[in-house]
Amino acid sequence: MKIFTIIFILLFITTTLFPQSTSFVEIITTVGNIKVELYNKKAPVTVSNFLKYIRSGKFQNSSFYRTVTMSNQPQNKIKIEVIQGGIEDTTKMYPPIKHESTKTTGILHKDGVISMARNEPGTETSEFFICIGDQPSLDYGGMRNPDGHGFSAFGKVVDGMDVVRKIHNMNSVKQRLVPPVKIMDIILLNN
Repeated sequence: MKIFTIIFILLFITTTLFPQSTSFVEIITTVGNIKVELYNKKAPVTVSNFLKYIRSGKFQNSSFYRTVTMSNQPQNKIKIEVIQGGIEDTTKMYPPIKHESTKTTGILHKDGVISMARNEPGTETSEFFICIGDQPSLDYGGMRNPDGHGFSAFGKVVDGMDVVRKIHNMNSVKQRLVPPVKIMDIILLNN
């Protein structure tokens, strides 16, 4: 019995003091699943926030509701390609988190990278997007957002980019997916 107690204590200490450097989640949608690796150590505030929404079940029955393509952003001089999803109901959102820029984390907005949507730095809540192709204008110093602070990238798609691209190419009106793609749930695959 003592050996099991010792093993349990060691596992508890190891996972508490030395958290995993990555977590894996699966975004379950009506058009297919997307597996994402989250960078716990590089973007701890952002990953912790995302996991809080997952553990509370708040992403259940949310959606991907926006697609930004080269052809549907004529007013923007700096164009990007992303799909955006999350919880649009502000009553279901937790308070905003601290902005973790790419200058701090080193996670650049490359093809398949997942990042938090925001208005001003420090307004990130539940809305996230996935990059289609490399999007350097979303990094710190990039000028998609006039403040130049970029967005908080925190992981990358490791399986399911075909689903991301399928959503990206679906019917939209002024960047709004018609109809939105339902996110049935986002589940944690480890931890």
